[in-house]
Amino acid sequence: MKKLTKGQVALITIVLVLIVDQAVKIWVKTHMYIGESIRVTDWFYIAFIENNGMAFGMEVGSKLFLSLFRIVAVVFLSWWMLKIKNRPQVATGFIVCLALIIAGAAGNIVDCLFYGLMFNDPVPPLVASFVPGDGYAGLFYGRVVDMLYFPLFSFYWPDWIPWIGGERFEFFRPVFNIADSAISVGVVCMILFYHRYLSSENKQVEKSE
Repeated sequence: MKKLTKGQVALITIVLVLIVDQAVKIWVKTHMYIGESIRVTDWFYIAFIENNGMAFGMEVGSKLFLSLFRIVAVVFLSWWMLKIKNRPQVATGFIVCLALIIAGAAGNIVDCLFYGLMFNDPVPPLVASFVPGDGYAGLFYGRVVDMLYFPLFSFYWPDWIPWIGGERFEFFRPVFNIADSAISVGVVCMILFYHRYLSSENKQVEKSE
């Protein structure tokens, strides 16, 4: 059996992440209402929320700016991956990390671009329906669907601690999606195992200048 090229591995990774990410998001959006939570275990819930911002529900800057920023980032990373994928010194794992980041960013772009056009926005406990072209928002203004919630443990800070004494601490509080997970795994693995490729690329750019 012929070995897959790094480009083929990257393409398969991107396609699989996009399919799974969108399949889960669409199922959640059409089967759960905003704020609904399904307990899987004590430390894992399917909790349906939506956000206008970046990964893990953070909101920074305007919605249009964030959407355009994601698109520019995906285009740049895709161009860079195509540029370096055939270099023998670049490991397949590094290309997979790039593919995960690209796929994750692209998955959230789909929400921003099309979900506002594709779905209505019913009041809970009603769930969303497909209404192509007659949705709750225009192009670029769709909301990102999040659903993965892992409250692994929690405790209350001792009363004697200034400012936070008596407050409840929960880990891990953010609700996120598969696209966010792909971005996080790609970034962490790149930093831990493939940071030398990043530094070597910077040196090549400096020499070319």
